[in-house]
Amino acid sequence: MDLKDRIDKDKLPRHIALIMDGNGRWARQRGKERVFGHENGVEAVRDTVKAAADTGIRYLTFFAFSTENWCRPQHEVSTLMDLLVDAIRNESPELNENGVRLQAIGDLDSLPEHCRSQLAEAISLTAANNRLTVTVALSYSARWEIVNAAKNIAKKVASGEITPGQVDQELLAGELLTRDMPDPDLLIRTSGELRLSNFLLWQLAYTELYFTPVFWPDFRRKHLYQAIIDYQRRERRFGKVKNQVVL
Repeated sequence: MDLKDRIDKDKLPRHIALIMDGNGRWARQRGKERVFGHENGVEAVRDTVKAAADTGIRYLTFFAFSTENWCRPQHEVSTLMDLLVDAIRNESPELNENGVRLQAIGDLDSLPEHCRSQLAEAISLTAANNRLTVTVALSYSARWEIVNAAKNIAKKVASGEITPGQVDQELLAGELLTRDMPDPDLLIRTSGELRLSNFLLWQLAYTELYFTPVFWPDFRRKHLYQAIIDYQRRERRFGKVKNQVVL
């Protein structure tokens, strides 16, 4: 029995988030510059999206570029932006043909204009699709997102639209960039690093975490299947005791 056949279709994670890590180290092992790793990471994204769609996953969220990444060498940042544009341009038709909807979260206004334009075109092209929603986090920071949500709530309180007593978890979650999707059930981080790196901190409160030593350019569908199988072995309690959990 292959890995895909071992997956229980009745216990699929609805939403999988991915921190794509290890591109630079993968490239250095081959005597190349970091950008070589980024270039080869595109195939990992492509295979992961196809595998997720084939398996029945409904939401995938990729951490592609953090606000902290702007501090990297200018050449690397410029190359990443060009790779982003090329990938969106090249992949959009196939995404659309396969019923995949593309969307993006983050401080998108900070992206170069040609990136924003290509991204907006791809989002518009795939907007009616509903087989799988792929979200790309660009110029994203969880702390930035939460602060912005708090500011929006503060404005509503100041204007009298709501009272302080009405502020609760549901209200705050409704101000987040992910308000139209469920929280991730499973987070996968590649390269062996064991941290969240300021990614979806609010949304990951009860998410199952899976860390793999595989560098992102080497990540393929078999690794996604392994993560899903590991997820399905776990018992999710959400703070409850075992006999309170309703399956």
